[in-house]
Amino acid sequence: MSVRNLEHLFRPRSIALIGASKRPGSVGSVLARNLFRAGFDGPIMPVSPKHAHIQSVPAYSSVQALPEPPDLAVIATPPATVPGLIGELGAIGTKAAIVITAGFGEGGRQEGLALQDAMLKAARPHLLRIVGPNCLGVMVPRQGLNAGFAGIEPGPGRLAFVAQSGAVVTAVVDWASERGIGFSHLVSLGDMSDVDFGDMLDYLANDPEARAILLYIEAVTHARKFMSAARAAARSKPVIVVKAGRRPEGAKAAASHTGALAGSDEVYDAAIRRAGMLRVFSLEELFDAVETLAAITPPRGDRLMILTNGGGIGVMAVDALIEAGGRLADLSSDSLAKLNQVLPETWSHGNPIDIIGDADAERYGKALSVLFEEPSADAILVLNCPTAIVSSTDVAQTVIETRGTRRDPPVLTSWVGGTSVREGRALFSRSAIPSYDTPSDAVRAFMHLVNYRHNQITLMETPASLPEIFHPDQQRASDVIAGALAAERPWLDAAEVRDVLTAYDIPTTGGETATDPAAAAAVAARLDGPVAVKIVSPDILHKSDVGGVVLDLDGPSAVEIAAKAMGERIARLHPGARIEGFRVEPMIQTRDSQELIVGVADDVLFGPTILFGQGGTAVEVIADRALALPPLNMRLAREMIARTRIFRVLEGYRGLPPADLDAIALTLIKVSQMVIDLPGLVELDINPLLASPAGVVALDARIKVAPGRAPAADRLAIRPYPKELEEKITTEDGRTLLLRPVVPEDEPSLHAGFAKLTPEEVRLRFFMPLKTLSHVVAARFTQIDYDREMGLILTDPGVPGKTEIYGVVRIIADPDNQRAEYAIIVRKDLTGQGLGRLLMQRILDHARRRGIKEIYGDVLRDNTRMLGLCRELGFDIAPAEAEPDIAHVSLAL
Repeated sequence: MSVRNLEHLFRPRSIALIGASKRPGSVGSVLARNLFRAGFDGPIMPVSPKHAHIQSVPAYSSVQALPEPPDLAVIATPPATVPGLIGELGAIGTKAAIVITAGFGEGGRQEGLALQDAMLKAARPHLLRIVGPNCLGVMVPRQGLNAGFAGIEPGPGRLAFVAQSGAVVTAVVDWASERGIGFSHLVSLGDMSDVDFGDMLDYLANDPEARAILLYIEAVTHARKFMSAARAAARSKPVIVVKAGRRPEGAKAAASHTGALAGSDEVYDAAIRRAGMLRVFSLEELFDAVETLAAITPPRGDRLMILTNGGGIGVMAVDALIEAGGRLADLSSDSLAKLNQVLPETWSHGNPIDIIGDADAERYGKALSVLFEEPSADAILVLNCPTAIVSSTDVAQTVIETRGTRRDPPVLTSWVGGTSVREGRALFSRSAIPSYDTPSDAVRAFMHLVNYRHNQITLMETPASLPEIFHPDQQRASDVIAGALAAERPWLDAAEVRDVLTAYDIPTTGGETATDPAAAAAVAARLDGPVAVKIVSPDILHKSDVGGVVLDLDGPSAVEIAAKAMGERIARLHPGARIEGFRVEPMIQTRDSQELIVGVADDVLFGPTILFGQGGTAVEVIADRALALPPLNMRLAREMIARTRIFRVLEGYRGLPPADLDAIALTLIKVSQMVIDLPGLVELDINPLLASPAGVVALDARIKVAPGRAPAADRLAIRPYPKELEEKITTEDGRTLLLRPVVPEDEPSLHAGFAKLTPEEVRLRFFMPLKTLSHVVAARFTQIDYDREMGLILTDPGVPGKTEIYGVVRIIADPDNQRAEYAIIVRKDLTGQGLGRLLMQRILDHARRRGIKEIYGDVLRDNTRMLGLCRELGFDIAPAEAEPDIAHVSLAL
């Protein structure tokens, strides 16, 4: 369940307060005061067996005594009473409830969890939605709704704030009131037994009153629903997140607070980035980010130009910028020459542009005019320290006048000080130029813009086609894992690991396993060259930690001696370890190579995650890694690589040639595909993966398996490509085409296909003339969430993005998966062969499997071919309201 009946929660026509009280300081008393004072335009019905009146309004002794069914019920009664009350309310037609009461699932108490289950069971038959339990409540200022027990009445505004913690909501209301910040919605979710962050994102994404969505998250409950809702919301408006519990101790406290599993903070970070949201780390930063995003268009890149009258504050800004991952913009020779003409000889002659402490307003204006013409500047930060000889207010006015109507590059300011700079800051505020108390705050705001734009681009960017097509041997890998599971072995042996990697076209070193030192020597003789010897034991996972790896052994004799010594050493250090033999592998040339790690692990909440970073024996100490959620494509894989420190070395560094970055990215995609194809795979470590200009090779790896795991469509936080929908189609003229789900890489083909449509075909499909598809529109067609949408294309077999598209059919379901809108187009030169009917039948079959109840769409009345197909398929056809040229078609599934 997602947004169903939430309108009764946020736009109720009537409210019942159950547990209303007159006792001063009680929750029931504060709730009554807030509800009646907020200006709600509708009946508020207190329920209290103890009182005849509450807030001078008649009170009712029970739910059955209410004169009408309330849209919304607010419940503040003991926990044991709540399930029965929910059942009574549902039976009379109430559709939403806010359960303020605590004592349910917090801390994992079994009696509380049993009460929560009973509450949900009572609500389910009536589709009654519940916020809470253990929450502060809900406030919608423009509706006059204050169904919470905060001490301060929030003002109306365009920001929606959603948190689990009621204490955080009250603190935010208090903080925002002092600063004149208003809200469209304030929601305390509490234990999230029903309504959760995914539901709120879906609802608020489509509410025009909310200009931006602010989240304070301790934990999420349904990872896939959260990711689907977050990706959809982030496409329409800024979504900014504070994730609490960044450290293990904090995560533990959050889990005991909400009764929800917390998951890894690094995985949350990956999820937030993948969804196109912006993560910040404090409530103050949250509101700063909203203010900055409202005032400034995000810059083109991360290069900042700094103009200052004080060297010290300029250095502070540079330190903050570099630490945050930004870059200083370079001054061009042309800009240097122009600045030399307008600045004294003592200026810094570089970025930061220090124009000296006696800089007056005119000097600021001339320097800023030059910087506006500097092509390398993605944004300009203007700093000012107050002095006795120059008015900071005059300088601020000149900055405003110099900027004029320019918005590119954007300008940020920091007037450092107190009383003497207050008027200058006020001028900036009136001119919608962001101003910050310190240079560090200003840089942080700039990086918010940079990171937000980066995440949005990542959300919408078209990935490159794969540099090669790989065809994994899924059956071979599955058989290997099945064999290990049948033998009740959780870890694959070296030969099995190599078989799985080979099945997914990940290069390995080769070699053989020998049972004893003499056999190892014989293997070395056959390999003819320097070799490595590794211990083979199911009880030893990190071989190098116990001396279980010896490198650069030349000749059989050296191998036999090393293997014998290795066996004796491990028998002494780990007397219980089972020694199954020795792996002998040829040494790989490591010149110009880097040791990397590629891994897979299961997060308790988000499921399988992929890790990339600098590898080797010190991998935990170096801690240079990036995480991502599968599935991956080339864009996501390259972005993951670029987030590590080792990336700079892989690009080429101090005489080292660049590594084959495409091969590294492709390896990540292959591992991602393994996660999707092999449900038994629990953990994978390829360490090291050796990367060089010639490609990659896995020198060592380990794989852990487990039985009884769900398929990828159920395990992954993001639904993977549904390969089962692929189908070869033979047309009436004998051509073989491929019907398959659309992928992001198809965007170039979609543009090419659109260009071949006639103006009449475009009009019938889009209801208006269009000459081209914008990138944003094309991205929405191709970058879909397979959990909520489906797009099937008819194309030639081959590499996505390099084949022609002849037909497209798609559906977009509502968040409740009840109704879905369809659209279809078949190229004119292929009409008359039954392909339109085929596409419609396949998408309807998919909708039925997904449990969708109704398919609908709008068709131009002169599109007789489409209307005829709809009649054949059993659609109802009716006139569209107030649209005489359009027919509304619908099909109950």
